[in-house]
Amino acid sequence: MSTAPVCYTICPARPQAHVFGVSCHIEQPDRLGQRVSMPAWIPGSYMIRDFARNVISIRAESEGQPVTISKVDSSTWQCAPCEGPLMIDYEVYGRDLSVRTAHLDTHHAFFNGTSVFLIVHGQEASPCRVDIQSPPGKGNDWRVATTLPRAGAAAYGFGQYEAANYDELIDHPVEMGDFTLATFEAGGIPHDVVLTGHHRADMTRLCQDLQKICTTHIALFGELPAIPRYLFLVQVVGDGYGGLEHRASTSLLCRRNDLPLAGNQDVEDAYRTFLGLCSHEYFHLWNVKRIKPAAFVPYDLLNENHTRQLWAFEGITAYYDDLALIRSGVIPVQDYLELLGQTVTRVLRNPGRFRQSVAESSFDAWTRFYKQDESAPNTIVSYYAKGSLLALALDLTLRQASNQQRSLDDLMHRLWQDYGQTGRGLIEGEIETLASELCGRDLGDFFDRYLHGTDDLPLEPLLASVGIAYHLRPARTMDDKGGKAADPNDHNPVIGLGASVVDDPAGARLSQVFDNGTAQQAGLSADDVIVALDGLKTDKTDLEQRIHTYPPDHPVRLHYFRRDELYETTLTLQPAPLDTCVLIPDPEATPQAAQARTRWLGQ
Repeated sequence: MSTAPVCYTICPARPQAHVFGVSCHIEQPDRLGQRVSMPAWIPGSYMIRDFARNVISIRAESEGQPVTISKVDSSTWQCAPCEGPLMIDYEVYGRDLSVRTAHLDTHHAFFNGTSVFLIVHGQEASPCRVDIQSPPGKGNDWRVATTLPRAGAAAYGFGQYEAANYDELIDHPVEMGDFTLATFEAGGIPHDVVLTGHHRADMTRLCQDLQKICTTHIALFGELPAIPRYLFLVQVVGDGYGGLEHRASTSLLCRRNDLPLAGNQDVEDAYRTFLGLCSHEYFHLWNVKRIKPAAFVPYDLLNENHTRQLWAFEGITAYYDDLALIRSGVIPVQDYLELLGQTVTRVLRNPGRFRQSVAESSFDAWTRFYKQDESAPNTIVSYYAKGSLLALALDLTLRQASNQQRSLDDLMHRLWQDYGQTGRGLIEGEIETLASELCGRDLGDFFDRYLHGTDDLPLEPLLASVGIAYHLRPARTMDDKGGKAADPNDHNPVIGLGASVVDDPAGARLSQVFDNGTAQQAGLSADDVIVALDGLKTDKTDLEQRIHTYPPDHPVRLHYFRRDELYETTLTLQPAPLDTCVLIPDPEATPQAAQARTRWLGQ
């Protein structure tokens, strides 16, 4: 390998055992003894993951002689002093098929740098070289997909790559295998799409739609960051979903049924969701990868990095991901309003929104949002979902206050110029100050109530200002996500159980029980399994059908298992709450409101 201060070699050494072989060559180690660590977390996923736990063996040597290496905490090793260059060889177990870590089997390899590359303390700013090697016997069958800058390797080939420093090294995920590759251009640079796994995707259709979405985002910011190309890395599986942003790429996980098939030009719900995911991660190319909170400049990869601003970096991004689908013409207006109505519904069904502010949710991401239990709906709020509605409310407030001359688009463009292009981190409160300046009036009360407080957002009047009618109805079924009008021919009473219900081999299991709901008042708890209703055996489907045959306030007898003990309770049925949102273009909107809607949605 060519000389560099820090050089790594990585090989899918034992695919059948899911083991990567990695070496780290340090040309000038600390003369007092070199310390190295594995990151504890990966940027974009705010939870301590302890990647060091996957290091299954490690040894060190210098000029052919062993060097003592000892673990000093959960993520860090200390090497004894040595005279010459230091070589650390180690093995990493990788069998997490997700976008966050590493996965290796006999069909492909994927890794994020945080999962496999040691931090060399004191040399984090040093240039790095990486030799990516093929697995035994796979040299002619596999290719490499990554945006790591090449340093001798052929395009999509094994060999040497480089990074300016450790931060860059870990921000380019790597896929190896026999994958599908397609390319389109947006913003003057190539955008590659790599699909790994069995699929029948219409790659031409997929590229056409992604090109429209990417072009829409580029137009909002006015330019792309200075990158030579962009890469969508997609792992296609039977059941899975996820995405993680990087400085010139994104790693994605989707179901094969989420992808478009040749000959079908409809935007099915599953494909719409996948396009929204791609849109979300692409928007991160600006928002969080370059426009960052000060707490992330630089990242401390060994400890939690708390900020109250994740609502802006994830919530605003979640607002623009679906908005770009309609602005780009990929979906029609009603599809967008359906998606927006579903987001409103999720938030309204979450009693925790009255217990935790969006700012608090951002700060507590590490310990609460990423470590949710069955009580989560009652105790926390999502900085993604309510954060996106906060972004919507801020956007419509700016538009209304400026007679449709200013918007959240202008604020994002300002953040890109002042922070994204300069590398300066956003101090808490600066977004609020900039928004007030843009609005021409103090928005302190807005942010006090909706960002730092727990008030519900004033969506109905704000949406009316852009000609959108806001309606609330009860849920018609246990799986009703909202966004669509109820069937006018359905005249059954709408009964609310006050719980989320999932299938269970024994009956109907309560996955979550909402505060002060019907189920909780009857003494039911999460993980209780209802096995009989009024003395008759039941399951999820039967339970849902039968409770709608009872009138409100009617008592019903339930038998349920808690753990392995059988209990009985009486549940008094109540009407379902008005927590299901439907949004439609208002046919009675004024011409000014209709024009404002066109400016907002681009259609």
